[in-house]
This record gives sequence, C-alpha cells and structure tokens, in this order.
Amino acid sequence: MLNTIQQLWQFRGGLHLEEHKDESTTSPIETIPLPEKLILPLQQHLGQTAEAIVKTGDKVLKGQKIAKASSYVSVPLHAPTSGTVIDVDNYPIAHPSSMKSMCVVIKPDGQEQWIEKHPVSNYESMMPEQLRELVFEAGIVGMGGAGFPSFIKLNPGEEKKIKTLILNGAECEPYITCDDMLMREQADNIIAGVRIMLHTLQAERCLIGIEDNKPEAISAMKKAASAFSGIEVVSVPTLYPTGGEKQLIKILTDLEVPSHSLPGDIGIVCHNVATANAVYHAVVLGEPSVSRVVTITGDKVKTPRNLEVLIGTPFNDVVNASGGLTDERAPLVMGGPMMGFRVSSAQSPVIKTCNCILAREDGSHHERHMPCVRCGKCAEVCPVNLLPQQIYWHAHARDFDKAQDYKLFDCIECGCCDYVCPSHIPLVQYYRFAKTEIWVQEQEKQKSDIARQRHEFRQFRLEREKSERAERHKKKTEQLNKSADKDKKQEAIQAALDRVKAKRDAQQENKNQ
Repeated sequence: MLNTIQQLWQFRGGLHLEEHKDESTTSPIETIPLPEKLILPLQQHLGQTAEAIVKTGDKVLKGQKIAKASSYVSVPLHAPTSGTVIDVDNYPIAHPSSMKSMCVVIKPDGQEQWIEKHPVSNYESMMPEQLRELVFEAGIVGMGGAGFPSFIKLNPGEEKKIKTLILNGAECEPYITCDDMLMREQADNIIAGVRIMLHTLQAERCLIGIEDNKPEAISAMKKAASAFSGIEVVSVPTLYPTGGEKQLIKILTDLEVPSHSLPGDIGIVCHNVATANAVYHAVVLGEPSVSRVVTITGDKVKTPRNLEVLIGTPFNDVVNASGGLTDERAPLVMGGPMMGFRVSSAQSPVIKTCNCILAREDGSHHERHMPCVRCGKCAEVCPVNLLPQQIYWHAHARDFDKAQDYKLFDCIECGCCDYVCPSHIPLVQYYRFAKTEIWVQEQEKQKSDIARQRHEFRQFRLEREKSERAERHKKKTEQLNKSADKDKKQEAIQAALDRVKAKRDAQQENKNQ
C-alpha cells in the first residue's frame, strides 16, 4: 500500500444529511432462504436488453447462461440457482415508470447445483483482453447503481492511458450500508478484485475512497491492502453526494471530467467496491454474477439488516427475511431516500443494481409543492454547478432545447435541489421527464431521418433508373442511326458499282458489234 498521505480536494455544493446507517449494521451479512421463484428481467444494465436462450420447461444449473448479450453494450444473464424455467414473459419490474419487462422465471429445485466452474489460478499470466472476456461472460455490471457493463469500463482503448483506478466505497446516501458491510467482511476479496482490475487496465495505482463515517470498513480495507503497493485506502469527508463518480474524482485527484466526456478521457476509471468483489468471484472462483448484498432498512422494517440476495428474488421475500414490515401499507423504495424510486409491486425482483430496499414514513409525499420563489438554494447545493431553477422552468415549459442549453444532461439526479427547495418542488422529477422526452424525440427524429433517407434514396434510385433508361435508348437510337447510315452508304457504293459495271458491259457490247 502507498505510504504517502493522499491530498484531498472539495467539490462544489453538497449536503450533510441524517445518516440512519447504524440501524442496519448491527448484525453481519446473512444469506436468505431460496424463494419459491426467481424473476429475472433481461434488462438489468444500461445498453441493449439481453436475449433469452432458454424456454419454458428447460432445466438449468446455478451459473448457467440463460440470456446472451444482444450487442456490444450488453451482458449475458445467468441462473442464480438450479431449477426449472417456468415462464418467459412480461412481469412487473422495479422501474420509476412501473413498467413490465420480459423476464425469465425459474422455480428453484433446492439443490443449488453449480455448472462446471473454471477458476483462474494465475490471472497475472493472462492478457488484459482475456480478463475482460471473463468479466463480460460473468455478466458483471456496475453494482453501485449505474449498471454500466463493467468489461467496457475495463477497456478504455489503446489510445487512452489509464493511470488511476478509483474504487468507490463512499456510499454517501442515507440508510444504505451494503458496501460498508461488504468492506468490513470481505475486504480481502475486494482487494483481490482491485488487483485484477489494475492488471486489466494496466493502471499505475488505485485510490479507494471511503467516507470517514465508516471506520470499521476503512480499517478492514487498509489491513487487506497493506501488503500490496500501488493501492491506497483514502478516508474522505462525509458529504452527500461524495459517491458520485465525478465528485469522488474531484475529491481524490482535483481533476474534473469535462461535460460530455468520460473519466477515461482524463486517465481515470471508476468502479464500485461491490463490482470489484464480483470481479474476484468471476476470475478467481469462476462464478458469474448471480447475487449481491442488499440493505433492507427504514423505520417500517422490523429488523433492518444486510442480506446476500439472489438476483431475481422478489422484494417481498427479502423484506420477510428481515422480519417483515411494521406497516404493510408502507411503500417500498429501491435505492436510498435521495435517488431511489418507489416500486409499484412487492413482487418486483431484485436486480444487479439494487443496493437497497427502503420502507419508511416519508412526509415529503404529503407536501404540496408551491411556486418557485427564486431563492437560489438549489444552485448553492448543486454539486455539478448547474442552475436547477432555470432547468426546471424550461422543463416545465417543455422548452427542451433551452433545458439542454443549461446542461440538463450533466445533472446526476442526486436530489440535493429537491431536498433544500422551500417550495417542495419535485425538481428531479422534472429533469427526468425532460430527459425522457428528449430521448423519445431523438428516437423519433432518428426514425424520421431513416424514413427520409429511405425516401431520398428511392427517389435517387428512380431518377437513376430513368436516366439509365434514357441513356440506353439514346445509345440504341444512335446505333440504329449508324446502322441506317451504314446501309445507305453500302447502297450508294453498290449503286455506283452497278453503274460502273453497267457502263463496262455497255462498252464491251459496243466493241463486240
């Protein structure tokens, strides 16, 4: 581990929030019993939806691939346990829109029978592209909530030299403690995953940022990293949203990721601590991503805790494993109070990006929002240095071009502006609405452009065919004219020859007389 003391910087804005983390860290991580069924959405990551390769009635083993990647920005999906596929259809999923999505439903057989594993004993002897392929085949995505396919972030391209790997252990949002408990209990596995990532990226160093309200996690990670050079565990101030990718980069390096750019453009790659743990399982143990640690917490949960949960487990089963709710009417939120969203069904399944299930009394839902008073508090706390008030006005007026002029897509939807707004305006909801509308319009524009291009190409083809026909007709006419001229010339020559012959015959006849 590096012996130097890492200098820290500060990002703009942010909030000090009530943490509510002690409630779920009083007991170690436990594994819940197998549910009656597992519901596995094919869309669990950013990018293209995976394609199912199993059908109803198929028997599957734990870790078996049940869906293949459909494009480059996609990853496969695996069976979290052995059992039988009982359905492949649309089911409700955890999504802000309460949408349904295509899912593979598996009924466990209770055997937990694994596929044949292929662990790697010496990853340092492997090429980076081979390790990336293992991460891809394991179906690993960013487990901090973003869900971007991890193998892509481990492949910055030959033109980009990655100097620093940043491991995000900040876990800044209130209530959520799954990363904290994971670092306390499985620090050695996380550091092993870090070393694999460093080798894959050919990076020089790793900075592991952990907020200073997690002393046990910091101590465990420092102990696990102490034997390895190039890895430094850094305690950072507790301030929301320190766990934001760009904010943590600023704190640890004083570098800022430009708008519309990626960390890789400035020589940095960020991953979550849970993602590093998943990489360890994929490479060293030969196990794909089939489970994760989830925090179940809130004042309506009887026994807040952290549980190791199979992907696809219905929320209701996870809550029941924590003793159930004190109020069955309490809404369930996937994620934390700042960036999470309410789920429409308790049967919604846990996915790879689900780090928390929250059930609490939330008074903000009962607050009626009032007109904006232009106090400017939203701009003061914005960690991205935006003007939330201006974006809100333009989003509310559906003037999306203006909203983009104010850097709408730089918004990380952290909810700081919502939190401080004295008028209780749901600002982030307006930003999400505007982004969705812009994406829909862009898709419609793309469809329109494709239709226009097809029409223009058809017109071009018709004009080309017409021109080609005219050219062929012209050439044929010219050939016919040339042929006619040639025939006339031949006739004239023949007539001249006939006249000469007739004259010669006449002269010969005169001589004979």
